Amino acid sequence: MKKIAFIGAGSFGFTRTLVKDILSFEALNDIEIALMDIDKQRLELITKAVNKIIKKGNYKATVLATMDRVKALKNANGVVCTVLEGDVDIWRKDIEIPKKYGVDINIGDTRGPSGIFRFLRTYPLMMSICRDIEKYCPNAIFLNYTNPMAMLCRAMQEQSKVNVTGLCHSVQGTAKMLAEWIEAPIEEIDYVCAGINHQAFYLEYKWNGKDAYPLITEAIKKEEIYNKEQVRNEMYKYLDYYVTESSGHNSEYNAWFRKREDLIEKYCTHGTNWNPGVYAFIRDEYLKAKENWKDDIIKYIEEEDIDISRGEEYAAYIFNSVFGDNTMFKFNGNVRNFGLIENLPYGCCVEVPVVASKGGLENIAIGKLPEHLAVLVNTSARCEELAVRGAIEGDKKKIFHAICFDPLTSAVLSLEEIGYMVDEMFEENKKYLTYFK
Repeated sequence: MKKIAFIGAGSFGFTRTLVKDILSFEALNDIEIALMDIDKQRLELITKAVNKIIKKGNYKATVLATMDRVKALKNANGVVCTVLEGDVDIWRKDIEIPKKYGVDINIGDTRGPSGIFRFLRTYPLMMSICRDIEKYCPNAIFLNYTNPMAMLCRAMQEQSKVNVTGLCHSVQGTAKMLAEWIEAPIEEIDYVCAGINHQAFYLEYKWNGKDAYPLITEAIKKEEIYNKEQVRNEMYKYLDYYVTESSGHNSEYNAWFRKREDLIEKYCTHGTNWNPGVYAFIRDEYLKAKENWKDDIIKYIEEEDIDISRGEEYAAYIFNSVFGDNTMFKFNGNVRNFGLIENLPYGCCVEVPVVASKGGLENIAIGKLPEHLAVLVNTSARCEELAVRGAIEGDKKKIFHAICFDPLTSAVLSLEEIGYMVDEMFEENKKYLTYFK
């Protein structure tokens, strides 16, 4: 019997989605599903939800629910990670402190000052998970969904022997969005996408073998489509290639959209798909979620009927390829850059095509990014490299330097101001960062 361990199984949305996708493959519907979480109540509820999926599909799968990570990982063939170190109370500080200094961040879970401190909090936990995988299931495929994706994967891939890659929704999600815009069936779309997490670009986007970029150019001339993704559509108009992650995220990864109030008003406020960010979440959803977090999962458990049809998350397809029916599957994963993208830093974490098969995971080299894209992506990649080195060495100065060159931060603040901001963020996070000198 094969075994897949979910670390951080109390992430209800992820766990439910991935379990139903995994069990939809015939070769995997009799697996052992190990659910591990440190929150007993969340663990009990997600166990009921998973058992409901098994019953609905009449699957032969079994469930192991445990708060013991070692027990969950022992002899696992696959591991999925959706952990969060620190809740919204500390996440909001990642946003509020930079904003006090004039750096207006939208989400703050990927890069920049907020993403870097989220990484620093999460890095020790992820390394401890890797140490357990090395000891108790050294041959397992480890699929990480925890952000910040690139920095965490980069650190784990250097500091452990674990076969780990990072997965994100943005590549397949944006490909599907663009197909809808040009009224093309997604199954007729082919693409080559590469860069770094949330800053990968479709180097090719074809419909039945023909370049579909001219159709995208025409589509975004329509006001209703332009307004769906104002930041990304502006980037496409001037950079000639479409970027994978949403306007909300991309507005904070460069110096073009969030450095002045008038630009925030113009590009970052009124889009129809706009994610208003962490502040709106805290204001409108956080207190409600904190009080009523069980409502959604209890409603799911009590529903008479649930949808168990297969979705589009990569994890199930990857596990099926490696230790299921071995059907080959291509996806975009986050891996180290050993000659995969020639004009990005050697060894940094890149997001490139990867092929999953019975033999494991094979990364695909794509050559060079267009030079102007390489300038943009290099800046983020090199800041991430500095942050990872700072974490590994416990060096606060390297963290300061990583934030100094963040495009949005450097567009707004002086070096002295950045120093004050970074000091305040270290102080706010001191209970998590005891490994710094």
